[in-house]
Amino acid sequence: MSSNLTLNYLDFDYSEDPQGIGTFDAMASTRPEHVAAVRAEIALVLDWAHAAFPGLRAPLDEGGEWDFNLQGQQEWSAFETMTYDENTRQFAVQLSPAGPPRHTVTLSLSGSPQFCAAFRQRFDPE
Repeated sequence: MSSNLTLNYLDFDYSEDPQGIGTFDAMASTRPEHVAAVRAEIALVLDWAHAAFPGLRAPLDEGGEWDFNLQGQQEWSAFETMTYDENTRQFAVQLSPAGPPRHTVTLSLSGSPQFCAAFRQRFDPE
């Protein structure tokens, strides 16, 4: 049985600095009905990191084995109906009411080579 877990919303990109510190970055932008599922995936990843490397979360430049940054944002969009009058050379714009918000979350996990190897084994992000 594989220990990899499939993530449906978080799709991680990987980068590495010259010192071998790796960073996994993911972003998910969803409608309100998917926010709970995205948050559940984030909790799954962070719960794993805390359990697999207990007490080792701290800024890496201060001796930590791993760390993370989590941010969220909500945005409302409204569509514009635009027309152009070639005689007056003017635009007319009618704005629709704003739709439901998009919820965007970014999660960055940075860690040592050991942390990154364990993360790859558990979540197979690439």
